[in-house]
Amino acid sequence: MNDKTRKLLEFDLIRRRVAESSLSGEAARRLEGELPLTDPREVEELKKLVAEFMDKFNSAGEEPRGGFPDIGFLIPKLEVEGMVLELDEAYALGVFVRTAEALKEWLRGSREDRDPPDDGHWDSAPPGEKSGFGAGPGPLQGLVSELPDCSPLAREIFRVLDKDGSLRDLPEFRAIKGRIRNLTEELEAIASRYTGNEETRRMLQSTLPSQRDGRMVLAVKANFRGRIKGIVHEVSSTGQTLFVEPEAVVDKNNEILIEKRRLDGEIHRVLREMTGRIATQRSLLKELHEKIIHLETLRARARYSRETRGHFALDGDSGRRQEHEALSPVQAAGLVLRQARHPLLGSKAVPVDISMGGTTRTVIITGPNTGGKTVTLKIVGLFALMNQFGLALPAGEGTILPVFDGVYADIGDEQSIAQSLSTFSAHMTNIAAITAAVTENSLVLLDELGSGTDPEEGSAIAMAILDHLIAKKARVIATTHHGILKNYGFSREGVENASVEFDGQTLSPTYRIIMGIPGESRAVEIAARNGLPQDIVSTARTYLNEERTDVSALITGLKKKHQELDAAAEAGKAEILRLREERRRSDLKELRLRQKEIDLKTGGMGSLRLLLAESRKTLENLVRELKEGEITREKTVAVKEFLAGLEKSVAAEDEVLEKEGRSLAEERRRLETEDIPGQGRPSRGKGGGRGNVPPAIGPGTEVLAGDYQRRGTVLRADKKGSWVVEIGSLRMSIPEKDLIPLEPSGEDKKPLIAVPDLSPENQARFELNLLGMRLEEALEVLRRQIDAATLAGLREFSVIHGKGDGILQRGVHEFLKQQGVVTDYYFSRPEMGGFGRTEVVLKG
Repeated sequence: MNDKTRKLLEFDLIRRRVAESSLSGEAARRLEGELPLTDPREVEELKKLVAEFMDKFNSAGEEPRGGFPDIGFLIPKLEVEGMVLELDEAYALGVFVRTAEALKEWLRGSREDRDPPDDGHWDSAPPGEKSGFGAGPGPLQGLVSELPDCSPLAREIFRVLDKDGSLRDLPEFRAIKGRIRNLTEELEAIASRYTGNEETRRMLQSTLPSQRDGRMVLAVKANFRGRIKGIVHEVSSTGQTLFVEPEAVVDKNNEILIEKRRLDGEIHRVLREMTGRIATQRSLLKELHEKIIHLETLRARARYSRETRGHFALDGDSGRRQEHEALSPVQAAGLVLRQARHPLLGSKAVPVDISMGGTTRTVIITGPNTGGKTVTLKIVGLFALMNQFGLALPAGEGTILPVFDGVYADIGDEQSIAQSLSTFSAHMTNIAAITAAVTENSLVLLDELGSGTDPEEGSAIAMAILDHLIAKKARVIATTHHGILKNYGFSREGVENASVEFDGQTLSPTYRIIMGIPGESRAVEIAARNGLPQDIVSTARTYLNEERTDVSALITGLKKKHQELDAAAEAGKAEILRLREERRRSDLKELRLRQKEIDLKTGGMGSLRLLLAESRKTLENLVRELKEGEITREKTVAVKEFLAGLEKSVAAEDEVLEKEGRSLAEERRRLETEDIPGQGRPSRGKGGGRGNVPPAIGPGTEVLAGDYQRRGTVLRADKKGSWVVEIGSLRMSIPEKDLIPLEPSGEDKKPLIAVPDLSPENQARFELNLLGMRLEEALEVLRRQIDAATLAGLREFSVIHGKGDGILQRGVHEFLKQQGVVTDYYFSRPEMGGFGRTEVVLKG
């Protein structure tokens, strides 16, 4: 996981984008310093935490959007004896704690939100669905439960400060402020004697008093110096104005200054006492800070994963199992990418599929230039790093990746004149370092292996390198144009050929990876397509035909056979599906006939029960009559035994019919809910978890009821074996054997804000920097930001415009005033940039 590989695979750009999704500067800096994990258990735990955050986005409603101010540098200050926090420092602590409490409450949510679904399988989910990491309370709830309660600190801080960070008008300050106010009024009355008198007013440059060093002074014209007695505090640069403190206001100025010093002292006392109470809880504050920053790094990962509409990769065989541990089917699949899209290419990305399953640990990709070989290498390496960084991948479900202890890449031309390195020398230097560091748990990506030198010698070196890496059991993906390496892929165990598909009619690549078949370079066709003169192309074809072996014909034949096999496989699948459907229909028809038979038997049993009831009455009357005449005990017992035997026979027949009915209902339910791929029936359950087992019936369950399978909702349990079901406006009691439970529909799920696939330059940002732009350019960037934020559901963001001459500042505010989607805008707090930065709030 060296810096060079991360740079080649552009992982640093992905990590920076993840950091930009954070609402905390400290969390963003921590993310930019974190590296992909190499322990499989740690990777799995990290992905579970991120997936649980994604579930919260989909189920818990609007997340808290308040930012976390930086307070890490303040916590050590609290350990200094006698330390007094400044107003902005105390305000930052209070805001951090309050925002942390809001995040904690949002993460706790309802009881239902805290229990992930019990499907025994974890994977990422599309927007609006749960990720489903295992059963029971998730690990994220464990982290939330460990957060210390620092809300008393916030209450203490905001007892002194208001919500804007200003000092509250506490009782301790009111008396002093009242005296200052009275003295100021008296001072203004004295000043008005000078400004209101016609004689003295002509001596003044201005009728408004000024302030110098906190004292009221008058601006006196220099030629009237000495006419107004007092203390000269300052002379203007031109010498035409003297700033004089009249003798009549000296005492009042002194009194005001004394009262202000008293007020400053009282404020300092209140802040000192508040700081002392905060300092006693600094250990709790330090713990809260550390855990909240960790949670914020998880939230940034989840937010980025959600924006890319990613799925978490399943864990393939990492090669670090104990001897007694067996491979699961997923692990046996090794490395599989399905519909993998490079996250930096946006909408231009072409999905890539590649598989290294079973015993295959080396893949050699051949094919034309610009066909996508190098991009495939970068996607595999980048996805491995993103997976071990705890991110969902922009790929389809079923993507499988092992956890590697190292990802090594030799991609691109690194020749250096300064270091006297040719292209071949640069490749060999890099590969030598890779072969020394690689293990059986490493991933090695080699681009244009054996190029840059004599083809024969380059091929020999390439095969020797592959032999060495295969001996070390590393996973290797290499690209090449050397024909001999195609034969190497056929002849070596554990090595598989692959190619990038090329459309011979349009002479352009399709960027599709075909496993099992080597590809042709198509250099002549590509050269012709790129403008090489036709006579040169014809001469090249002549040379090629003279020297060509039958390898190209073999490759062409293999491709044709591969296409024929694909077509046959598809036809076979379609035939299997058709036969399964016909068998299912036949079984259903047979079941309906058996059901009809049971219904007829049931009708007969009803008649029998009626006969039994009537027979009982007849026999009881007979017994009563016999009692009035001559009767023996033996006759009475015989009559009773007859009745009891008849009743038992009917009950036994009834039980047999009921069992057969239940068996038929289960069979019908299995057939009617059977998942047949390609037939448009939704699959029950997820992945390898619960399979096709339907959910249990209970209140609120949606079911298909009765023979006509009308859709309804279970309300409550009725008598034994029956449920009260609401179908339209009707409520009726229906036996459980006649109910087929359905998966919950997506209609009740909370709507998810669609995140557009924006290009990086037009992506919504939490902080928009306009410094250095002209006004027209800045307003266009701001317009795109507002559009992107509206689409992405971002309700608040910041605009940095600086102060300067105020042109950009005024232009931004005028522009925001005209935007109907903007609810409010205001300058940031002083510690966040003050008048050089504006906070923008959009309509919800």
